[in-house]
Amino acid sequence: MPVRRTRHLCAIAAALVLTVTAPTAAAADTSPTLREVLFVGNNWDGTADVIESTGDFARIGRIDVVPDKAERMAEINADPIRWIYFMAIRSGVGEGHDQLVDDMYSTPDGTSVVVSRPSFADVVSLDLATGRINWRFPVSGYRSDHMAVSPDGKRVAVSASTSNTVHVLDIATGDELGSFKTGDKPHENVFSEDGKRIWNMSIGEVNTALDATWLDWTKGDRRITVVDATTFKQVKVIDMRERLDAIGLKDHSDAVRPAAFSPDESKLYFQVSFFNGFFEYDVATDRITRTKTLPKNPATSDDRTTWVNDSRHHGITMKPDGTKLCVAGTMDDYATVVDRATLRQGPLVTASKPYWATVSGDGRSCVVSESGADRVTAIDFSTGEKTVSVPVGDHPQRVRLGHVEAGWSGADGGR
Repeated sequence: MPVRRTRHLCAIAAALVLTVTAPTAAAADTSPTLREVLFVGNNWDGTADVIESTGDFARIGRIDVVPDKAERMAEINADPIRWIYFMAIRSGVGEGHDQLVDDMYSTPDGTSVVVSRPSFADVVSLDLATGRINWRFPVSGYRSDHMAVSPDGKRVAVSASTSNTVHVLDIATGDELGSFKTGDKPHENVFSEDGKRIWNMSIGEVNTALDATWLDWTKGDRRITVVDATTFKQVKVIDMRERLDAIGLKDHSDAVRPAAFSPDESKLYFQVSFFNGFFEYDVATDRITRTKTLPKNPATSDDRTTWVNDSRHHGITMKPDGTKLCVAGTMDDYATVVDRATLRQGPLVTASKPYWATVSGDGRSCVVSESGADRVTAIDFSTGEKTVSVPVGDHPQRVRLGHVEAGWSGADGGR
């Protein structure tokens, strides 16, 4: 075949390919796209603010996470046992307020957000377009707590505080995929990066006034429970009491609170009750390798019974490249960035009862919730300095990265 004719046929073929594939590309362009955001749970307000995940962290919209409040309250008021627990949560862990949102994660398609509601002892999925409830899962016992979402975004694990149980749910349907038992008062949950393990930290009794070090044994069975995320069978149990005793810290609580893994998951950095600082735990050797004590605020009372839910510091996260940690010094009213290699802290950024720390969408900032000032504050990982604060609802606690559909500006019924 002559060369000229070959080139002519190739050109025709190329034109046909472009004609056929062009509509497909156009359809993809017009399909809904996702926008990365931060969800801020306003625990006492019963709302979640949705803010930008980077930059000025401006508020995009607000979600009412208790659209069924009247119905739930009617059920509680009709059940004497539930009413007792409801009031105990209000007067104890709620500091005189109802706990209406603890934790939240969006679904992979950005159409819904799943929220744990401690005072209502449940988990609900809310449609982000309408604000209506897609599904509701009542946890065992009388209080729901911290959650974790699997790396693929399809499963969510939620702690049921009073039944010492973690439920694992299908995030789309709310169906229970399985559950496992823990120590007393399960709290933080963490999925391994490959999704094959779930780590649960139980914190024991945090609402009693028996806070003296010699009464620490009254707080209950506190341990890390690691399970297979498919079978929910126990893989191992880690009792930090033994590890703390081994390094001469017998007077430190073994109640593991927020925690963060290094990028390779070889190290776990965790906080414990009553301690102004954190520990480094080596997973392979099963021992605590370093201790970081952070400054005390002279204005903070030494009376441990005045510290909220046995917390001194509550909130820790890690920069994605593993070089920096960010710590919320809750009762000491500051947050700080810590160099992971040297454990040297940066500036103490003034914050009012910071209760959580997470990473911004671009990984450049640490975002802390200031529960005492009803705002979130961003701190630059590189400088350790505050960059911006944004007002949110009443008593912000958990802050989580998630997604909404592009163009979303708030669900109907948001308060």
